[in-house]
Amino acid sequence: MALPQQRTTVPALEMKQLTGGYSTRKPVLHGVSMTVHPGELVGLIGLNGAGKSTAIKHILGLMVPHGGEVRIAGATLADNREKYRAMTAYVPEQPSLFPNLSVREHMRWTAMAYGLDKESSERKMAELADTFRMTEALGALPGTLSKGMKQKVMLMNALLVSPPLLIIDEPFLGLDPLAIKGLLAALEDARAKGSAILLSSHILPALERRADRLIVLHRGHVIAEGTPSSVMAQARESTLDDAFEALVTAAEGGSRRG
Repeated sequence: MALPQQRTTVPALEMKQLTGGYSTRKPVLHGVSMTVHPGELVGLIGLNGAGKSTAIKHILGLMVPHGGEVRIAGATLADNREKYRAMTAYVPEQPSLFPNLSVREHMRWTAMAYGLDKESSERKMAELADTFRMTEALGALPGTLSKGMKQKVMLMNALLVSPPLLIIDEPFLGLDPLAIKGLLAALEDARAKGSAILLSSHILPALERRADRLIVLHRGHVIAEGTPSSVMAQARESTLDDAFEALVTAAEGGSRRG
């Protein structure tokens, strides 16, 4: 997949030899490095407990590294805490919304928090609502929405911002086929405008088709990295599902079943 023209040579995300976790006595991540460039979609994959969520928390500045560093658009959290966090939008796996704010009010609050132009943000809000088939739900409260619709609200808020770095955790879960199609189109639009995307998912066929590069984590270590085709070649498999199984099995020093 050809990358859109990059606006800058500075990586949107640069993690260097990061060791971290909840306890210095038992780190979750061990010297993890990753880079995501503007306009690039990178898939972060691994088993449950591989360290994906911990890596994301370090990127967001919610955890302090034991060693190494994280930079977003060249800046560290220590350089400017508010600016660092404003350069990232995050969509968690489990939707988290304010119960007393409508969908429209959530998006207006997001636009205000990120200092977006009111006219352009209202226009983009309408476009996103149309893309995700949420126009009729703009006035609804979260308590009246299904889990899939709540997930759409989270995605719409993140895409409204179009930050240098967009982090999305399991975006396909709970979405209907048309919503997935709309999401993929919206992500392509965000990439074309220069946003970098780090996408964590267990839906490997989608990443096989869409990701520019993959980072495979296992037990806090990067065990493979590269384009989907190069990761499959490394594992000597023809699908990403099979390649992932082979890489994890090899990392554990075992043999594949079947």
